[in-house]
Order: sequence, then structure tokens, then C-alpha cells
Amino acid sequence: MPDSKAGKPARKTAAAVEAPAASTPPKAKAAKAATIAAAQPLSRLEVRKTYKLFIGGAFPRSESGRSYPVHGKDGVLLAYAAQGSRKDARDAVVAARKAFAGWSGATAYNRGQILYRVAEMLEGRAAQFAAEVAAADGGQSAHAEAAVATAIDRWVWYAGWSDKVAQVAGAANPVAGPYFNFSVPEPTGVVAIVAPAESSLLGLISVVAPVIVTGNTAVVVASESRPLPAISLAEVLATADLPAGVVNVLTGRTAELAPVLAGHMDVNALDLTGIGAPARMALEQLAASNVKRVVYGNEDWAARPGTHRLMSFLEIKTVWHPAGT
Repeated sequence: MPDSKAGKPARKTAAAVEAPAASTPPKAKAAKAATIAAAQPLSRLEVRKTYKLFIGGAFPRSESGRSYPVHGKDGVLLAYAAQGSRKDARDAVVAARKAFAGWSGATAYNRGQILYRVAEMLEGRAAQFAAEVAAADGGQSAHAEAAVATAIDRWVWYAGWSDKVAQVAGAANPVAGPYFNFSVPEPTGVVAIVAPAESSLLGLISVVAPVIVTGNTAVVVASESRPLPAISLAEVLATADLPAGVVNVLTGRTAELAPVLAGHMDVNALDLTGIGAPARMALEQLAASNVKRVVYGNEDWAARPGTHRLMSFLEIKTVWHPAGT
């Protein structure tokens, strides 16, 4: 006979009815808590940037351990920059001198390719530079973006001169005799640059690029009040195949660093564009100790550049060679 209980739900036993609900295991509780925590927006500490010097391809702190506050155009504190010392300046000159032989001996084509690589990396970080320029120089973000675009174009323009400046500055000179006579431009050596206080990126690039494209090496004193774009530029140079020591960037008090470089016997030339007229005379007197070439001038950085800065740090070597041999 068929089972009369078939098709009916099983009757619960007393033990099943009386048993309490099983408690959630500890591991399940932890997993549930982790899921809830993951769904909540987490607050995080901002990674603050430490702005350092750029010497010999490295980013050391000042040997003095000092720093100073950097404020934007609106007075807001932006960062603390390293306050370079006299020893930092001397170390930068040593690094620039060490790099000079290799950089000046490189082919013009190779120097141009490296500078073009710098422009590529500047283009990739244009937004960062625009934000820094806007904070340093003030004004609308559109103006800062335009200034950064002009600065990148300026760098490309100078990079293109690497293999052309010899044809413009050099010459084959007619002489009365069986000789060839050639005028050949050569780099001056180590150039100390005091960057302009205004136009924190465009002005900086306008004084640095013409110095190094012709084979010189540079020690740059960044704008005292607006140094942050200079350090960001140094980060680009450090990763753009530019040999270590070709450009060295110091931040700090211009009144402390400029006299050290002006009187340094291993500095061959000075660009005092960032120095006002009252302080310039004392630096020129220090520069006379080893007959340094001194260049300065108030310029409109937004205007088209000429070749005068390219020619300012070149020496002309005269070569005689007998004809027919």
C-alpha cells in the first residue's frame, strides 16, 4: 500500500524546534566588517613633496639643513624649499666642470636630440607646470597654460639650433696666402645663471636653454621667491638623458649664492639677468677676478627670442691650415 505520509512535509522534531539559531562565525563577522569598511570613502594623508637641490644629477638637501617658506602670489604658503649654502654652490660648480668635457665633446646632433627629449617630457607634464606657474606668478589658469606652452616651444626652438649655430657664428675667412682660415665657435665653459624673478618658467627656460645647447654647463640660482617650477624642471632634466652635472639648480637666498658664484675661479661666465642694477656692480667686480664674461638685460620673455643669447657664451677659435695638404 502506498505510504499515507508521502507528499506531506516532514514533521519537525522537538530538538529541531527547541534548538537556537546558529551564531555567525567570527571569520564571517570580520569579512562583513571589511566589506562595509571598503564601501566607506577613506580619508588619506596627502603625500607632501620635499623640494631639494639638484646637483650632479642627484637631489640632495642643503648641507646646511636649512629651508625657507615659499609663498604664492596670493600669499598662500606653497612649500618649503631648500636654502642652499656656499658649499652647495661650490659643489654645483664642481659637478658642472666635471660634466663639461663630455657635454661639449658630444655631437651637436646628440645635444639637440637630448634637448628635444626634454621638450617631450615638458609636454607630458604641462598640467603640473601650469598649476605651479599659476600659483607662483598669479593670474588666471589660462594665462599659466599659455606661458607653459610658450616655454615648451622656446625649448624646442633652442634645441633646433644645436647643429646650426656653428654655421651662423663660424666662417671661412679669406686670407692672402696658401692657407685656409676658419673661425670655429666653442663653448665658454661653466656658466652661472641667476634666473629672472618674474616669469618663473618661461624666463628660466629662456636663460638656461641657450647656454647648454651650445655645449656649456650651467649652475642655476632659481628665483628666490618662485623656485618651484625650477625644481620641477630639474626633475624633468634628471630623467631626460641629460648627463649629470650639465644643469645644476640651487634654491635659496640670491644674495648669499650669487657672490660665491661671481667670485668662483672655476666659473667662466655669468648671466645676471635676475639681479637688479644696484647689486649688479658688486658682482661684476667679483667676476673680474678671473675675467668672467658677464651678460644681463631686461627682456620681454614673451617676445620671440633672437640669437644673442646663443652667441653670448661662445668663444671663437681661429684655425689655420695649409692649403693643398
